[in-house]
Amino acid sequence: MTIEKKFLCELPRCYAVTHLEIAGESTVLVATEGEGAAYAFTGPDYADKRVLWEGPGGTMSMVPIPGRGGEFLAIQKFFKLYQWDEAILVWVKPRADGSFAVREILHLPYIHRFDLFLKGSRVHFLGCTLAESKETRDDWSKAGKIYVGELADDWDEPFEVRVLVDGLYRNHGYSRSVWKGREAGLVTADQGAFALTPPEGSGLDWTVERFMDWPISDIAACDIDGDGELEYATIEPWHGEHFRVYKRSAGDGGAAAVAGASGGWRRIYAHPEVAEFYHVVAEARLGGEPVFVGGCRRGSQHLFYVRAASKSPLALEAVTIEDGVGPSNVAIFSEAGRDVIVSANREKGEAALYFIRP
Repeated sequence: MTIEKKFLCELPRCYAVTHLEIAGESTVLVATEGEGAAYAFTGPDYADKRVLWEGPGGTMSMVPIPGRGGEFLAIQKFFKLYQWDEAILVWVKPRADGSFAVREILHLPYIHRFDLFLKGSRVHFLGCTLAESKETRDDWSKAGKIYVGELADDWDEPFEVRVLVDGLYRNHGYSRSVWKGREAGLVTADQGAFALTPPEGSGLDWTVERFMDWPISDIAACDIDGDGELEYATIEPWHGEHFRVYKRSAGDGGAAAVAGASGGWRRIYAHPEVAEFYHVVAEARLGGEPVFVGGCRRGSQHLFYVRAASKSPLALEAVTIEDGVGPSNVAIFSEAGRDVIVSANREKGEAALYFIRP
């Protein structure tokens, strides 16, 4: 595979990224977790830049609203050192003139990750709060929660959420995956990893299943070895120093079995660099190959992917995309002839694209 980097813009504390289509045009969004602006990039090689908003900033996540033609939700005002009581959810609509309308729809303190699932005509909301409140930076005595709700047809209608799960400490990680054949959200915290499956019909509720039971900061899943079963990449523990990959174990798993963990998990890979603040873990197909994409905000501050160098016997290897960038989040998508990684290179203070071709 060949990798070509494209610098998008300087953006101090660049944190949130996503990809969507607006008026049929592929669009990349980038935003800061600090006080400041967010931007949209379109056109050939994403050279055309537009302002999403000038402020306030504090953006942790941005998620397209399925079936709503380029509209999306985003978090704002999550930018103080540790007291994130002001955090809100906003609804963003593209205007015909290329600008964007932004409206607050929910005040939800400490909201950090969220997602939207389209089931029939209903858009289900899943939101995760990092904690309930904090008195100091190291205070994790008040647990976070998982909230669910149903998004209205328009932002003028009431939007209400309820608590689905309580008692999750350092409720930090989220990714979308498939669980038992259904679209689901994976949530991680000190208590482990949980699969949350949205209701398929009226009168039904979300299902919640814990499938790992040790502290996990972040998680993603893909079938990296092609055997029809998902493997799981994790960052451990909270903002942790380990990037690991697990597989269901047939039997006790031998020396690689996870001590004290239920569910028969076997560790099949650990990134050789042990450095605090791994923060990126995502699944992708790069050049047609299933991989995990990872990144760390300390140490070599690398962006990398993990692939199967051999499938029989299974051996995984890490391939560096770039050192010295300190990524916080990525979004990955495919287009004609190439795959694209959108990376919030937070420690370098930039947003960038990586074009990957077979």
